[in-house]
Amino acid sequence: MTIWIDADACPKPCKEILFRAAERAKVDTILVANMRMYVPSSSFIKIVQVEHGPDVADAYIVEHCAPGDLVVTADIPLAARVVREKKALALDPRGKLYDAESVGAALNMRDFMDSLRGSGIETGGAAAFSASDKQEFANALDRFLTRAARG
Repeated sequence: MTIWIDADACPKPCKEILFRAAERAKVDTILVANMRMYVPSSSFIKIVQVEHGPDVADAYIVEHCAPGDLVVTADIPLAARVVREKKALALDPRGKLYDAESVGAALNMRDFMDSLRGSGIETGGAAAFSASDKQEFANALDRFLTRAARG
């Protein structure tokens, strides 16, 4: 099992949690980004820098992830692709785990909100990343790693 991180938009507190988890659980963790960023020295953590461009990091993750992997992303279309095409799971930085049962509803809601914005209706944006979001993410990651360790 590998943890893939859509790293360009992943909040720093989530990356820090992921770095500690990679070491503790001895899980390969790969950040995919189109810019340089810090990763701690570890045999379990590495970064892949892809070219700039729309969805280049997403395409890399979809191409390389495998069934049973975890993809950390706030990008619902990417979450849908890895769940549907690769039989992986996706975890939002706010702690929402997407699987085959939940990703369709999330994608439908995202598309609905996008159509509202496209018609000129102001829908507001996401709330600022909070301490409770960080805790929800850490809890969801811990549950995933515990289940994965049990096989």
